[in-house]
Order: sequence, then structure tokens, then C-alpha cells
Amino acid sequence: MLIIQLIWQEVYKWSQLVCDLDQSVMVNHLSLGVIIVAVLATTVANAEINLVCAKDSVRITWRISPELVPHAARLFLGNCMASQFHVLPTGEGEAKFNYKFGDCKFKKLMKGKKLQYLNELTYRPQAKPKPAAFVYPITCTYKRPEGWVPPFLNPGSGVSEGRGGLVFHMALLDEQLKGYAKTNIIPLGSFMPIWAAVEQKSHQPLLLLMEECVATTSPQLQPSSQVYPIITNNGCLMESINGNSKFLPRYHTSAIVLYLQAFKFGLGEEVYIHCKLVAWDPQILGESKKACHFEKQNMSWELLDDPSQSAVCSCCSTTCRSRSKRGIQSESHGISTNTVLGPLIIVDPSDPRTQTISETPALN
Repeated sequence: MLIIQLIWQEVYKWSQLVCDLDQSVMVNHLSLGVIIVAVLATTVANAEINLVCAKDSVRITWRISPELVPHAARLFLGNCMASQFHVLPTGEGEAKFNYKFGDCKFKKLMKGKKLQYLNELTYRPQAKPKPAAFVYPITCTYKRPEGWVPPFLNPGSGVSEGRGGLVFHMALLDEQLKGYAKTNIIPLGSFMPIWAAVEQKSHQPLLLLMEECVATTSPQLQPSSQVYPIITNNGCLMESINGNSKFLPRYHTSAIVLYLQAFKFGLGEEVYIHCKLVAWDPQILGESKKACHFEKQNMSWELLDDPSQSAVCSCCSTTCRSRSKRGIQSESHGISTNTVLGPLIIVDPSDPRTQTISETPALN
């Protein structure tokens, strides 16, 4: 409270001074004020910041110079003020921020096998919407919990088909991979994340693969249907050669995300993605059962689930051998189903006709 009273006293003195000065003198004082703010910001930038990432919380100690002690109320972690503040015998100040990740507007981010909590320490000499004079990023990184699956990727919702005691799912996700897509209109060249999963219940752990995927303009796949190949050759993502499509790192063996770049096939029409999904024994991968995409950086095919065994993907440039002539349903190591996703409408944003295309809410 004492700090806040001192700040208000200084504001009052400043306003009285401005009233007594002419316009030219006022401009000079305003310029001086800008210089003071800049000096304070530089002082903050040289401050000592110590970060400790705990299991579900963060502890930050921010030591500031004596010049900044009167301005301690302008130090923030996200939208939180310091939980404790002490003036040290040296005249320096020590601001402590002890908060859980559910506080202060921390952002939670999944990056491959890492779980991150992100925030910012800021010094705001002026109230919002004025920008902060100093920003210091705060990042706590953890190993992703074993078996953790984001809620929207947890098999158990959406349209599905049962087969052999298993339940298969396929859906379109939003661009941020945070949930199901709210629109089925896809701009040409953008990405449409297609998620597939198998609900295993009491079944032995299985690996979900996309053995074959094609695009058509009809919900039923007929022998006479015009098709656009996406995944062929028993799990080879051909669109990773033509464009920038790829498989994203798995959250769980029972789910897979195809990060598919929108193509020109069926432009402006209803497009349906037909996929053969295979739930397979993860210990038995080979040319006939795999998930491979082309890495342009290395100009080679890479196996999603174990890059060290990418040799099984080399056949993607020719013809991959099938394990058996029999249907997979009769094989002892896995089971499959045919699933369709749509309608999707791929549009060219530069085409005036795009404005007349209406959305279809169901994406099954």
C-alpha cells in the first residue's frame, strides 16, 4: 500500500507541474519522461531472474535494482503480480512469483514427446493497452506423460465402425490440432489434419496404420470412380512427394494424424477421403505394414514409428510386397476396416465463386 501511495503522490505532483507549464516546456518534460521509462526498462533488462520449474507449478525470483523498487507493482508474470516482495539490505528488491500452471494464463503446448508451459515476465511502466517495456520468456519443459493422450484424440467419440471387437474412428481436426474442425471448407494449399484412431478396449495393444487412402467426389467408392491417390503401396504417403503432406508424431500407438495439404482434385466440389485403416501388431512391421512419408530435407523415405528402420520404406519408390493374398481380416496379427471422411470442400480463395459455397457441418 505504501508503494501505491507514493506512486499516486508522484502522479499528482506531475499533473500539477504540467498545468503550470507552457506547451513547449510540457513537451520537454514528456520527452524526459520517455527517457526515464527507457532507462528503467534497461535497468530491468539487466536484472537477475531465477526460474525453478516444479511438478505442477513455477517459482521465480526476480531481483531488481534500487531504482526500480518504487515501481515493483508494475512487474507481472502473465496477469499475476508478485506473490511476495522484499526490499533487501542492499536496497535492491526481490520479487517472488510462486504460482501453479493453472494460474497467470500459462499456455500449455505439446511438441512431439515434450510438454511445455509458456508464459512471460513483463515490466509495464504504463497500463494496458500500452506495450510492456520489458519481456522475458518463461518456459518449463517436461517429458510427455507415458500413455498421455489429449482429450480430443482419446478414442471414444465421433463416427465409428466396429470390426472384430474394435471400434475405428476418423475425423478432421482444426488447424491448431486442438479439437474437431468447425468447418469443412478448406482453402487450397492449407493443411487439413486427418485423425484416425482405434478404440481397443480390452484388446491387446495395436498400432493403427493408414494402408491406403484416396480422394473421390462421391461418398461411395465404385470401380468406375475417379480417384486421387493419397496413400498407396501399403502405407506410402505419396502426397509427401508432390506437396508438403506428412504424418505427425504419434500421441499414442492407437491413433495417427495425417497432415494433408489441400490439393486441386475436386476443387469446389464435395470431396470424400476413403481410407483403409489397419490395426496391427506393432512388433511386426515391414514392407506390407508401415507408415512412411518422404523427407525432402534428406530426399529419402522415413518410417514414422522407427526412423532407424526406414529401409522398409525404400520400396515406396517402386512396389511394396504384400504379406499375403488373403484379406487382412483373416490374418492373425491385425484387423482392418474401410472408413470415409467427408464431405470436404477445397476452394481457391482467389476464385470469386468461393463466396457462394456453403458449409456442411457434418464431417464423418
